[in-house]
Amino acid sequence: MNPGTLYIVSTPIGNLEDITLRAIRILKEVAIIACEDTRHTKILTSRYGIDTRLISYFQYNRIQKGEFLLKHLKDGKDVALVSDAGTPGISDPGAHMIKLAIENGITVIPIPGPTALITALVISGKPTHKFVFEGFLSNKSSQRRKRLQELTSEKRTVILYESPHRLTKMLADILEIYGDVDIVLARELTKKFEEAKRDKASSLLEHFTKTKPRGEFILII
Repeated sequence: MNPGTLYIVSTPIGNLEDITLRAIRILKEVAIIACEDTRHTKILTSRYGIDTRLISYFQYNRIQKGEFLLKHLKDGKDVALVSDAGTPGISDPGAHMIKLAIENGITVIPIPGPTALITALVISGKPTHKFVFEGFLSNKSSQRRKRLQELTSEKRTVILYESPHRLTKMLADILEIYGDVDIVLARELTKKFEEAKRDKASSLLEHFTKTKPRGEFILII
């Protein structure tokens, strides 16, 4: 029996219409869809009449569930890996499953689609020909500040992810370490409250000190 295929399926980052016809077909054809949150993915599958079995696969069960999924792949069953939003493997536990599949000789096929960092970059107005993606920096202030200091010498556009409860701390660190640089802050892309704010670090810090940050943020420096 030939082993199955692991499909890395990109899903919408917000608007459910941002999914490819190929992605819908693959999600219908595979034996299992491995997803971070089955309740979240169920919204998407219900929208498109996909009744494939959903299995939770997230940061804290990735070792156990990774072996479970690998067994099914070795038994000849195809598996689709999705994240809550965007492309699996970018700042999420999908990278572990992809590496595990490759190490065990499983074919890995990408089904390309949305990713938040590229979506934000192309509307930012910042240079797009060269950029560096850092994802989420450390929760620890000292490590975060150290990395920001290292990035000040970076000539390429810098893209960061940040959660709403840490946003003002990040902006304060950027203001102190970078100076009052121009920043693009994007959130809720493709959703109802989509927003891209382009301003100085000081102005953005002042705004979000007064206005509670909501949603996941992409910072472009």
